[in-house]
Amino acid sequence: MLEKRTPLQINQAVEKVTAHLLAGRTEEVSIFESDGRYLGEDIIATNDVPLFTRSGYDGYALRSIDTVHASSEEPVELRVLEEIGAGMVAAHDIGPFETIRIMTGAKVPNGCDTVIMLEAVKEVEKNGERYITIKREVKKGDHLSYQGEEAKKGDVMLKKGTKINPGVMAVLATFGYAKVRVAVKPRVGIFVTGSELLEVDEPLQDGKIRNSNAHMIFGQVKRVGGEPVYLGKLADELDSCIAAVAEALKEFDLLITTGGVSVGDYDLMPDVYKALNGEVLFNKIAMRPGSVTTVAVLDGKFLFGLSGNPSASYVGFELFVRPVVRNMLFCENLHLKAETARLHVDYKRPNPMTRFVRSKLSFDNGELVVESAGMDKSNVVTSLAHTDVLAVLPGGERGFAIGDKVKVLLLEDDEGSKWPW
Repeated sequence: MLEKRTPLQINQAVEKVTAHLLAGRTEEVSIFESDGRYLGEDIIATNDVPLFTRSGYDGYALRSIDTVHASSEEPVELRVLEEIGAGMVAAHDIGPFETIRIMTGAKVPNGCDTVIMLEAVKEVEKNGERYITIKREVKKGDHLSYQGEEAKKGDVMLKKGTKINPGVMAVLATFGYAKVRVAVKPRVGIFVTGSELLEVDEPLQDGKIRNSNAHMIFGQVKRVGGEPVYLGKLADELDSCIAAVAEALKEFDLLITTGGVSVGDYDLMPDVYKALNGEVLFNKIAMRPGSVTTVAVLDGKFLFGLSGNPSASYVGFELFVRPVVRNMLFCENLHLKAETARLHVDYKRPNPMTRFVRSKLSFDNGELVVESAGMDKSNVVTSLAHTDVLAVLPGGERGFAIGDKVKVLLLEDDEGSKWPW
């Protein structure tokens, strides 16, 4: 007798997953190894930035009060005491009608409160000494970067869970983080099921297909920040499946299987979960593709039974696996970021379940528009190569037409959202 499954709404299914989120762990790595990782702690400013008040241009440091009456008719003359470059410190304090030639980034000498740009003055020599003439008033603070105006010591510069990119690395280096505490990458084991599957390097055979799911999910795990490991194909035999899954759960934080979650004679994963005493959170969702997506928890680990159809497996990963991995990376926003876009194609046929259409996003007259990335059947692979968003078409008694506004979920965005549902 076939098992009767009651479908959950998508938000209900996501809530069941997020009620069992796993805690993340941290480790220290070299700053050179930190790119692409996620911060395991807040980054605190260890010093002011700028560390000292510095010049923003090549020019002359001086006292603004000395230029109050400067004009073309009555220029002011200042004696040049010395010249300093970036990394140098002036040997003199500036007094009345004195100046120091200064380069961009150099520490402003004591006594001065402004810098005039090089091209705004004329330098002359008198009796073996250098002077500049100024023909206009120079305002206090011109061309200065003040100590601490960018950051104060003790400020939180970057929050835990931030993805490290080249700009973040610059901030880390600025504050002396030679070692960086980062989130440990969640280890994700990947199994596939199905006697019809061939590995990517095997020649095609009649009645068989190459295994695309494992490589697709491998890439999805990496994109979201995890560490994927392909564990091969499970045999179509219950006892060996149980043993392989039980052994893998000892090593991995999450275990993903594709295929074998329907109700056919060769779909063994429901029996595997039952044999291992896993708590099945759900095994049916009111969505297309991926309605038979199954999620179970066992001993603080997740088992994700994704559909064998590539597009269904792809969608199931993004909706249910992604938030678990991102939580272990300390991200604030666990889910895909949602935007609103206008449809550029008709979907006239009504569907009782919410549909996730593999789509492409673009701009048209300053407005986001979305169109299909290709054939929309759940077993289709090729359209995934052109997909950058999932268009969300809520279930109901009507279809959707060109110009309708719909929600789209951004796949390549790293910001994410707290809750798109």
